[in-house]
Order: sequence, then structure tokens, then C-alpha cells
Amino acid sequence: MAENYSGMAVGVFEMDTLVACFVALDAAAKTANVKIQSVERNRLKSGACVKIRGSVSDVTAAVEAAIAAGEPYGRLVSHTVIASPTADTETALAMTINK
Repeated sequence: MAENYSGMAVGVFEMDTLVACFVALDAAAKTANVKIQSVERNRLKSGACVKIRGSVSDVTAAVEAAIAAGEPYGRLVSHTVIASPTADTETALAMTINK
């Protein structure tokens, strides 16, 4: 992993279409001080999962904005914010990138 996300919250959301994901991640990035960690296309369906990183408040605001912006273009599959990922969670998050 090129970036060090240690100590950062992680927000994850999945939309059922790529268009919805891109609209959502654009809104997330414009709403708060977050970094897009990854966009992982669902190979069995047409959607994608997006991981964003930053402070808890920034990630929460960004995920909320992403959901609101993306829903007119597709269905929200799932979302969460993890305030303080454990080392094992960080390992698992990194393992899914580019898979």
C-alpha cells in the first residue's frame, strides 16, 4: 500500500452501478477532507465498493454525502464507517484492493 492510513477512520460504501459509485465518490471527495483509498469493481455485478479515509467526522460527512449523491443513479448496497480500524482490519482492507 503506497499510503499510510494508520490512525485514520475508514468509510466504505457499495453501490450497484459504477455510475452511482463515481457520482458518490466525487461528492464524498468534495464534501470533506478525505482520501479515496480504493474503488473495487464487483466482478459478478455492475457495481463497486469504495473505501475512503480521513478523520471520523470527515469520513462520516463524506459517506453521508456520497449516499445522497449516488442514490439517484443506483441502489446503495451497504455502507459503514469504522472509526479506528484494528491492525487486523487494516490488513484485511489492504488485501481486498485490486482483487
